[in-house]
Amino acid sequence: MTAGPSINQIDPALIKTLEPGEFLHEQLAQASPDLMRELLATFVNALLGAEADAVCGAAYGSKSPERVNSRNGYRHRDLDTRVGTIDVAIPKLRAGTYFPEWLLERRRRAEAALTSVVATCYLLGVSTRRMDKLVQSLGITGLSKSQVSVMAADLDAHVEDVRTRPLSEAGPYTFVAADALTMKVREGGRVRNVSVMVATGVNADGHREILGVQVATGETHAGWLGNFGDLVARGLSGVALVTSDAHAGLVEAIAATLPGAGWQRCRTHYAANLMAVTPKAAWPGVKAMLHSVYDQPDAVAVHAQFDKLLDSELVTSLPAVAEHLDGAREEILAFTGFPKEIWRQIWSNNPNERLNREIRRRTDVVGIFPDRNAIIRLVGAVLAEQHDEWAEGRRYLGLDVLARSRMSLIANPTDQSPTNEEVAISA
Repeated sequence: MTAGPSINQIDPALIKTLEPGEFLHEQLAQASPDLMRELLATFVNALLGAEADAVCGAAYGSKSPERVNSRNGYRHRDLDTRVGTIDVAIPKLRAGTYFPEWLLERRRRAEAALTSVVATCYLLGVSTRRMDKLVQSLGITGLSKSQVSVMAADLDAHVEDVRTRPLSEAGPYTFVAADALTMKVREGGRVRNVSVMVATGVNADGHREILGVQVATGETHAGWLGNFGDLVARGLSGVALVTSDAHAGLVEAIAATLPGAGWQRCRTHYAANLMAVTPKAAWPGVKAMLHSVYDQPDAVAVHAQFDKLLDSELVTSLPAVAEHLDGAREEILAFTGFPKEIWRQIWSNNPNERLNREIRRRTDVVGIFPDRNAIIRLVGAVLAEQHDEWAEGRRYLGLDVLARSRMSLIANPTDQSPTNEEVAISA
């Protein structure tokens, strides 16, 4: 007699159509050694299906005037239980998101990484009084060095997979953003600052990805060269534009590792740099005129408004401001070489601010890291969680605009200022 399907092969939405007695008899007849785990998985998935139906306002596959949403497949998560790890099928919705907070925890890996790092600090005797309070607030009791090692090994393996994965499969990455955060680490018997360099990019499918994270002694040419060199070695290609702050040595590193890629200086960070050389009383006027440049409807108008800004009486009376603006023109207007509908996504690092805030929220708890591996473990876990969320979310950029952006790069690979053809493409 042919065996019936395994429980895990049955669509959770169809469980309700089965006769319970017949279903259980069939499964018991198979005498599966994993029966208890499969039964639990079936029960959990059936609950998730029922809850998703309630959110949609109608049962799966049924037509109803009360329906407000519909299913769109599943995304799978592992759930550790007393009977082993089960595969949980979380229903996806066509509009909005559904996540069973009562069953699963968001950012579980990042929380585990935080616990591991704090516990490591505690065991190494770093700021003992402060660590005691942190350990109690996290509910950590009686952690041994072996337990911490096991936690760290699991996390390190996952973080390493994300950090070292090949990039050639999802490329080309038309747009890349790079940023660096300063953190404190204990090295050589003293506390020093190190730079955590994070790179994100938009893949060929229009989704954002975490490309890599590196820890360097400082924001130097050597540090950025090593960062971009690692990305290129892993398959990063097709980069049209890198958006970042004016980090030391970064432009030279881009030129050395990504020939043909342009550099967009983050407009938000540039405004702060310009404000530093502008008299306080004159800043409101300079700021308003600078913003008027970005508010123009097309590339030609942007450059024309920038010329008007340089010729204005306000800037003419401030030679240091005029010189600063003139010297940064190509850096802050590189976005004009690409379609207008994506200017907001590429002219600053603001889209990465949420990511930076999440990193800071986790790392501020630790304060001083015991070593660089602890930084990679915690920051890498946070980035891995964000990487998963971006992969499951909607596209960041449309495929059509990505194709037109790559056309701009091919037509004019070195100079990012717009030509008449590129302006026509952007329109």
